[in-house]
Amino acid sequence: MHTLITHARPLGPHCQQASATLQLPHLTALLRLLTAGERRVDPQDSLTPLHETLEAQALGLPAEDGLLPWAALQARQWDLPDASGAAWAWLTPCHWQVNADHVRMAAPADTEISDEESATLMETMRAYFAEDGIALHRLHAGNWLASGEVFRDLPTASLARASGGSVDHWLARSAQAAPLRRLQNEMQMLTYSHPVNDARTARRLLPVNSFWISGTGSLPPAYVAPASIQIHHDLQVATAQDDAQAWLGAWQALDEQAVRPMLERAKNGEAVSLTLCGEQAAQTFTLQPRGFLSRLTGHFARPDLGALLQTL
Repeated sequence: MHTLITHARPLGPHCQQASATLQLPHLTALLRLLTAGERRVDPQDSLTPLHETLEAQALGLPAEDGLLPWAALQARQWDLPDASGAAWAWLTPCHWQVNADHVRMAAPADTEISDEESATLMETMRAYFAEDGIALHRLHAGNWLASGEVFRDLPTASLARASGGSVDHWLARSAQAAPLRRLQNEMQMLTYSHPVNDARTARRLLPVNSFWISGTGSLPPAYVAPASIQIHHDLQVATAQDDAQAWLGAWQALDEQAVRPMLERAKNGEAVSLTLCGEQAAQTFTLQPRGFLSRLTGHFARPDLGALLQTL
């Protein structure tokens, strides 16, 4: 059984300060039994963040940079027609601020787009997408699920790369993406005076005037997700918000609910591996055969969790 815990490193100052008080007895005991193995470092100019790449690999999905077929996997889970054969993408409605020298995307958390607003704008854009052979499907967590040949083998940057900053470096600029860039421009014009945005402006919310493309690609033929993998994103929100109390609580819940069963399996000699993934790096630990002296040394060693997390 392999377990991946993402967003393990505390980024903000409040969570970093709280990491010095972190008490995780099950994780501490587990790390005494495991051996540090592969370490991965995030190439920060890649389209795909490290945690997404590791998650795709763990799920047996293609993990080529910018071609992690998250949308196709969602279509399969919803049992949509031609889920495995078609190419899919997530289109995330968002706010773009066009400046003289760059375009900035507001973070989705700062845009506060409701499902009703998103659905209304999706219906506004549906016919325009259809002209380019793109079908818009139902919503998923604020995203429009779309299918069309334009998304096949089209590398796109994860929403996490562009969110809250300049999008210029992350835009898909290949000739294949030209219809999508035109649709992004059309959406800016069509939504300029849209009732949804009029109502949002009246409430002092940012208008929704574009969309971000991510999760592109198609599933391999006869894809079957592996059963022996657990992926935990429990720390993501607290880490992003630098909420120390929520971050400590999320770690304590993981220690009890996810790590404790791993510890029991490791004590029984079962195959166990754990990957802790942060913003910059990931470290994998595995259960390896060890001699008596090594086991004795590990028994008395006490890992410094705060220092370990800072290396991720």
